[in-house]
Amino acid sequence: MRILSLNGWGGRLGEELVSYVRDADPDVLCLQEVTNTPDATLPWLIYRDGGAELPQRANLFGEVAEALPCFQAFFCPAARGPLYDGERAILSEWGLATFVRNTLPIVGQAQDFIHGVFSADDFGAHPRSRNAHALRLHDYATRRTTVIVHLHGLRELDGKGDTPARDAQTSRLIELIGRIRNKDDRLVVCGDFNVLPESRMLATLRDIGLTELVTTRGFTDTRTSFYRKTPRFADYVLVSDNVDVRSFEVVAAPEVSDHRALLLEIG
Repeated sequence: MRILSLNGWGGRLGEELVSYVRDADPDVLCLQEVTNTPDATLPWLIYRDGGAELPQRANLFGEVAEALPCFQAFFCPAARGPLYDGERAILSEWGLATFVRNTLPIVGQAQDFIHGVFSADDFGAHPRSRNAHALRLHDYATRRTTVIVHLHGLRELDGKGDTPARDAQTSRLIELIGRIRNKDDRLVVCGDFNVLPESRMLATLRDIGLTELVTTRGFTDTRTSFYRKTPRFADYVLVSDNVDVRSFEVVAAPEVSDHRALLLEIG
């Protein structure tokens, strides 16, 4: 089973991203920071925040779904707010997207907020709401069941350090996992955590029996050349001790976001 996790960066490199995820041939694709604007008539819209203007692919979710026709596609909105065509505001959903190859039966599923609540008419004040999506998949080839959870951790304006909000986020994430995971299920947790390797969040996940693969396998950067700041860690994959890790890569090229893709293959 090939599992690919990637922050989609709002589709800033949408065409390159769609081409990459199709060619990477994952069985499960976990995308964070995804736009979903089904009524959009233009491929690009503008996101405005604090005086900054950033181009956003209007319907990244729909474009990836079209490129992966043999997958079940799920969109999990964290908020709906305005993107702009000139001065015209168009309400657009923003959140997580998960794509699962049709040959993998989904035998359990849970989606919930790990920080805040759904915001229907505005993206909200920082730190904005965040959700997580958990899928319980059966693999006929191995006769094993695997829970895959991905998230986009909350962004604090003062950085990626430990905060009470991040501690609460961790507790909610662990509660969500407990709702769907059976005792002997394999567990993979991935995504853009927005924390540092020494964070309490990752330490707490280690305490429940997970191994973090990015730093323990010697990778020192999960950002691409499009990201000009430091520190360079944001994205992680963690696995339970019953996961047979065949390979793991923090993908350096191609660059299809300001985050690197994380590619895990398990037996």
